[in-house]
Amino acid sequence: MSLKTIAAKIFAHRIAKRTSSWVNKPIETQQKVFESLIQSASQTKFGKDHKLSTIRTHDDFVRNVPIRDYEELKEYINLVVSGESDVLWPGKPIYFAKTSGTTSGAKYIPITEVSIKEQVKASRNAILNYIHETGKADFVSGKMIFLQGSPVLEEKNGVKLGRLSGISAHYVPNYLQKNRMPSWETNCIEDWETKVAAIVEETKGEDMTVIAGIPSWVQMYFEKLKENTNQNIGDLFKNFELFIYGGVNFEPYRKKFEKLIGRKVASIELFPASEGFFAYQNSQKENGMLLLLDAGIFYEFVKSDEFFEENARRLTLKDVEIGVDYVMIITTNAGLWAYNLGDTVRFVSVYPFKIVVSGRIKHFISAFGEHVIAKEVEEAMLVATSATDASVSEFTVAPQITPEKNELPYHEWFIEFEKPPSDMNLFVQQLDAALQKQNSYYYDLITGKVLQTLKITPIESGGFFSYMKSIGKLGGQNKVQRLSNDRKVADSLSKYSKIKT
Repeated sequence: MSLKTIAAKIFAHRIAKRTSSWVNKPIETQQKVFESLIQSASQTKFGKDHKLSTIRTHDDFVRNVPIRDYEELKEYINLVVSGESDVLWPGKPIYFAKTSGTTSGAKYIPITEVSIKEQVKASRNAILNYIHETGKADFVSGKMIFLQGSPVLEEKNGVKLGRLSGISAHYVPNYLQKNRMPSWETNCIEDWETKVAAIVEETKGEDMTVIAGIPSWVQMYFEKLKENTNQNIGDLFKNFELFIYGGVNFEPYRKKFEKLIGRKVASIELFPASEGFFAYQNSQKENGMLLLLDAGIFYEFVKSDEFFEENARRLTLKDVEIGVDYVMIITTNAGLWAYNLGDTVRFVSVYPFKIVVSGRIKHFISAFGEHVIAKEVEEAMLVATSATDASVSEFTVAPQITPEKNELPYHEWFIEFEKPPSDMNLFVQQLDAALQKQNSYYYDLITGKVLQTLKITPIESGGFFSYMKSIGKLGGQNKVQRLSNDRKVADSLSKYSKIKT
């Protein structure tokens, strides 16, 4: 047993004790976080506008601070981006995490010095928790790869900006630097296909023990490795023990991973976002992720089926129930106040509080980490129909994760044309290009050859009408679901396809 392995076990034991101290006092822990956030920001512009100094209870907070999403908080964020201090949080953020926008281009999520420390700590503790639970730590002596965006950062009014994964690359602790892969130079390569090829060359002869990343990207890396070496990943990396992932549901990928690896490998699910690190899987035996209650984030929850009602009740931890879908609302030490992240969660345990991510409050596609929303597909459709003199009665979009004939995955658009396009190839080209232009994640997946260009399945005249009738949602205020993150709607619609198989 190496010194590094021994040290890791000792450190893991220490962190486990610290974790148990707040896990055993969840309500008290969240109350302390709540009070600290209020006190810290009371003299900021947001704090003064919302009279934070007068807030003593959660009810006070609900009265003074409404739920907002990014667009609704944007007037404050714009001041931060322009260089002003003491707007949402004391001082200035040290980073902006640049993400795909919803209605007006890129989003700039502030990251403060205290919030990035909590993100780094959570990533570390997820691995240490695994060591403490399983007693396995030999992997810390092997090589670890984190498939992520380029760590090269831009600057905006004195604040560095980039994607969260690129920012996180600057915080790999010193004791892991020698184990970390790929090299810094390779990590800085922007073109994903070139980058993966370089990573394959750098890693194929190494003792890889931990591999982390979004499943779709890691699957591509595995496929390139197998193509290059003609070996299963598990044979190539005999000590590969741990896969760490987040961002999308792993289950659709699991069988493919096990086939590529040639055996089962333990995994840890994480729930990070640009806005904060919320939870990690703390047990290899139990379902769910441990909600991080001492990480500078105060949580509120609104039942999903009540969210759009006026004066929907905002719950704290003490009021949540197992098995109910909630919209998760966060207030953070990066200056996001009663912020609607858009994710819905479901508690699978209380005391300890453990969650699974159950979806989004609005329809979306993120089967590959692309976060495509309704506005983006609707605007892309406008571009394509205008360019080809087409008109569309109805459409919906779903991911095709496991296509036949070893094709790359893709987005499948089910479209009922009122007037077909003059040039179908041009229509597809315009549609895909417009979506790439709006959504940087989708662009990356296409250019990185993780996804192929979208495909269209034309629906027969009246097909959507028949589909809605078949599910009992004909007329009234019922609407066709524009986006799905699974194949339920797609599979039902397939019977109305003009292309019969």
